[in-house]
Amino acid sequence: MKDNTEVNGRLIVVEGLDGSGKSTQVSLLRKWLEAQGIKVSFTEWNSSELVKSATRRGKKKQMFTPTTFSLLHSTDFADRYEEMIFPQLKAGYIVLADRYTYTAFARDVVRGCDKEWVRKAYNFAIEPHISFFFKLPLEVALGRVLSGRSRIKFYEAGMDMGFSIDPKESFKIFQNKISEEYERIIKEFNFEVIDATRSIKEQQDRIREIVSKKIDLYDFRYKNLNIVRLDRRGML
Repeated sequence: MKDNTEVNGRLIVVEGLDGSGKSTQVSLLRKWLEAQGIKVSFTEWNSSELVKSATRRGKKKQMFTPTTFSLLHSTDFADRYEEMIFPQLKAGYIVLADRYTYTAFARDVVRGCDKEWVRKAYNFAIEPHISFFFKLPLEVALGRVLSGRSRIKFYEAGMDMGFSIDPKESFKIFQNKISEEYERIIKEFNFEVIDATRSIKEQQDRIREIVSKKIDLYDFRYKNLNIVRLDRRGML
C-alpha cells in the first residue's frame, strides 16, 4: 500500500470477523467525533452503487468464481476510494472505514486467490493511520451470527468452496480459515487489537483513548465552530 503522508486527513479502519461488534464500535466512534465538531466521513465494504447490481445478480445465480468475486470487490473498493475516501482525506476529513483492503487480503486468500495478486489489486490505496482489529473467540462470533439468522447466504457461508454441503457447517469452516488468515495480517500490519469480549463501553473507551493519542483531533474540527482549545490541565 502507498504511504499515507500525501493526505491531510486521517484514515481509521475497523476489521474483524462477522459478529465481532466492529460495526457497533465504529458507529459509536463516529458519533463521538461528530459531537466534537470533527470533520468525519464514513464508508463500508461492498457498498459502491457502480457494481452493487452486478454483485447482487451474480450472487443470486451463484455464478462467481473466487477470481471474479475478488475482482468485483476490488472494483467496488476502487470506485469508493476514488470517489469518496481519497478526496475526503485530501480535504482534511477523518475517514472511518468499516472494513478496508485487509478484508480482501483475508477472504480472497482463503478462497484460493494468490496472496500477491490480491495485494497488487489494492496497491493504489494508502495505508491507514489506525487499524483496529476486534478480536473475539471464533465460537462466540459464530454464535452471535448463527443465533440471529434463519439461514446463511451461499457466498457468506463459503459454500462455493465446497467445505461442506451444510451451510452452517460450511460457514464455521470458512470463518475459521478467515480467522487464521487475519492472525497473520494482524502481526504484519501492526493492528491495534481490541478485546471484543469486553463490554461495549470498555471497548469504546479504549478506542477513543488510542484515537486521541495518535491523532490531534483539534486539527480536524470545523473552523467555523467557536471552540476554545484547552491545555492538558483543562485550562485555557
